[in-house]
Amino acid sequence: MLKTFSITDIGRKRKLNQDYVYTSEEPVGRLPNIFIVADGMGGHNAGDYASKYTVETIIREIAASKEEFPEKILENAIKTANEQLRKQARENTDLEGMGTTVVAATCNHNNLLVANVGDSRLYVVGEKIRQITRDHSLVEEMVRMGGIDRETARNHPDKNIITRAVGADEHVDIDFFRVSLMRGEIVLMCSDGLTNMLEDEEIRMILNGQRDIVEKAEELVKAANRNGGKDNIAVVLIEPFTE
Repeated sequence: MLKTFSITDIGRKRKLNQDYVYTSEEPVGRLPNIFIVADGMGGHNAGDYASKYTVETIIREIAASKEEFPEKILENAIKTANEQLRKQARENTDLEGMGTTVVAATCNHNNLLVANVGDSRLYVVGEKIRQITRDHSLVEEMVRMGGIDRETARNHPDKNIITRAVGADEHVDIDFFRVSLMRGEIVLMCSDGLTNMLEDEEIRMILNGQRDIVEKAEELVKAANRNGGKDNIAVVLIEPFTE
């Protein structure tokens, strides 16, 4: 039996919350459950429109899908959301240039399937913290190619430039990951409003230190705001093994 909790927070600097989360512990279409974090971008209110519209489209497509394989269900849903978002932007100049990150996950017993576009993240946290997704960002590309080290990357001025987003290009490239979960581990999905404010080790300590899943999520948001709260914060926590 899964236990989950989700929360978003506007942070301390932004006037608008462009993060959007969706969680369902119950089946949606042929998926046993579905969890999504989206971090929108675009001028005026285009970013919050992009994240909400994309997530709603993905859920609708999952619910209607006749596909058998979970990867294919998620892939088709995200690709349709990409097409539909671009169509919206073409038809409304106020929405031009909008896009959104998407990290989506579905859990079947101890098997986690993850789809990712952009720099929102999914971690698995137990005694150690493991980042499962890889950021699609300019700075991450620089780290991978050895141009800068991980520490420099944290405060790089181009940190917010992402190289993939839903709505950005005609074709969207999606990364997929499969993870086997161990008893005692917790899954964290989040926007960069959390990870830019907290080191991975701080996140691990909070998740291992609080009593219940609600306290864990709320403490993550409080800590990100204490450290500056420079962006919207989205958190989804999944405890896959509960009696």
